[in-house]
Amino acid sequence: MEASIQEVARLTGTTSRTLRHYDQIGLLEPSRVGENGYRWYDEDALVRLQRILLLRDLGLGLTEIGRVLDRETDETAALRRHLDWLRSEQQRLGRQAASVVRTLTARQEGAPIMADQMFDGFDHTQYQDEVEQRWGKDAYAQSDAWWRGMSDAERTAFQERSATLARDWASAAEAGVDPVSDEAQELARRHVAWLGGIPGTPGAGSTPVREYVVGLADMYVADPRFAKNYGGEPGATFVRDALHEYAARHL
Repeated sequence: MEASIQEVARLTGTTSRTLRHYDQIGLLEPSRVGENGYRWYDEDALVRLQRILLLRDLGLGLTEIGRVLDRETDETAALRRHLDWLRSEQQRLGRQAASVVRTLTARQEGAPIMADQMFDGFDHTQYQDEVEQRWGKDAYAQSDAWWRGMSDAERTAFQERSATLARDWASAAEAGVDPVSDEAQELARRHVAWLGGIPGTPGAGSTPVREYVVGLADMYVADPRFAKNYGGEPGATFVRDALHEYAARHL
């Protein structure tokens, strides 16, 4: 199979000028040039162009793309790596879309939302420095590996559990439940158990340590990003007071 430079430009959404530039810098030579000066590209050239465009989408410059192509001569292995990345991106974008739908639904219904739901599929590594500063590098590494290792079904189940807990906290706060009451303390017990299931948290796998629970409860009020999950500062204050009481009794 061969395609003319005009056909290739049309199929890829690039321009003939760009393709000629790739030829000039030695990145993509045509398989042959006709007597009329037209450039033609065979299957090998088209596969190389596909790899160029994939690497360009990753943000690599043309010089670096040339180095990668020269270094990775096994095109089958390289394309398989590209395919793995594309499938990972497809799943991530799907989670992003789902998270936006959940946010819209929560906003329309007046329901509380959780940060984990809002940012599923987004680049959570942007918070790496903050997490490591608060709880250490091991905490981030363990929780990151745990989250990445989950199946879509497992992530969904965790998010649903988180959302249910947030809704129950918000409902109790709106109803004026006393933080030291049995109802509030049952919510606190569920919350501590939820925290204990997240690898990387102090005491994960059993019971989170008291200092961690108390510090996190304080942060719910101090950090507006967390307070929003519980209906704002009043709701977050209720959660904090209930968790402080639970920690004093049981941790």
